[in-house]
Amino acid sequence: MKLSLVVSIEETSFAAVAAQGTWRQALARAAELGYDGVELAVRDPTSADAAAALEEAVRAGLAVPALGTGQAYLADGLSLTAPDPDVRRRAVERLRAHLHLAARCGALVIVGLVRGRLTGGREATDRRLREALDRLLPDAGRLGVRVAIEPINRYETDYLVTVEEVLEVVDRVGSPQVGVLADTFHMNIEEASLEDALRRCGERLFHVHVADSNRRAPGWGHLDFGRLVDVLEEIGYRGFLSAEILPLPDPDQAAAQAVRFLRALRATAPS
Repeated sequence: MKLSLVVSIEETSFAAVAAQGTWRQALARAAELGYDGVELAVRDPTSADAAAALEEAVRAGLAVPALGTGQAYLADGLSLTAPDPDVRRRAVERLRAHLHLAARCGALVIVGLVRGRLTGGREATDRRLREALDRLLPDAGRLGVRVAIEPINRYETDYLVTVEEVLEVVDRVGSPQVGVLADTFHMNIEEASLEDALRRCGERLFHVHVADSNRRAPGWGHLDFGRLVDVLEEIGYRGFLSAEILPLPDPDQAAAQAVRFLRALRATAPS
């Protein structure tokens, strides 16, 4: 398993990004610390900064395993399940742009907060999500880009908070382009057993966010990452462990702790 750091290419209200704003320095520092890649949080994939960040990552020898889309929801109010059809249309177009950007670097596209909240009941919300995915997946298939839906804890959303709920969506969609992003921080809140939740994902697990129980860097909380890495090895996961962590006590120390701790775990795991 390889290691990546979440880097936002612009300032964001989302707290759990250890590197944001000065993305050029963040990419250079990620490479210096020994990360294998960077997960880019991108509000507008058509912006000059988005293209420049991809180019800079390549120059720094960093892979880009995933593109985050949450800022489209937080900053622009876009949602795949909004009752307003115009908002849904613009959300689909924004994620379609993410798909095209992802195709340039072999990344997957994350559907996190941009999926929206429950509105008009679960059945209606599910239907709108399915309609949005039906519009996006032909492009994803043609471009060879995978889409990972992230369960997010109840304090941040009321829609798709557990791995099981996301797996139900994945199974209903029935496309090999759609899978699960498992986040250890959210799972620690919502799952009875993090290990069992990962096992249920199996080959449908596309990407993993790592943060400790307090959303700080791994090793600074009480999660047993050794057991989690063992389960990931057990199910054959070969993707990235991507540090989506609070920038505490400061961004540099958080990023350094995450890679140091995860590298030590990776060194003891089978290759």
